[in-house]
Amino acid sequence: MARYRIEFATAAARQLGSLPRKQQVRIASKIDGLSSDPRPPGCVKLGGSEDIYRIRVGDFRILYQVKDDILLVLVVKVAHRGEAYKIKK
Repeated sequence: MARYRIEFATAAARQLGSLPRKQQVRIASKIDGLSSDPRPPGCVKLGGSEDIYRIRVGDFRILYQVKDDILLVLVVKVAHRGEAYKIKK
């Protein structure tokens, strides 16, 4: 199976970097796993106009897009479950 390239939106990289080191390591490990399986067991496709998926890592959520045509996983948000689905206005 082809490996997907992982990229971070600027905001997602900043969000991950602001977390405690222990959480960063756990979340980064899950994100790395997306390169070989972008739709792992337990992932959920979110409703709405964009093709966004979510995986859970404890109390945190990773929101990402899968672009199969170019073998890319784009991480768009890393947040605590209470903040993950809020949209800034």
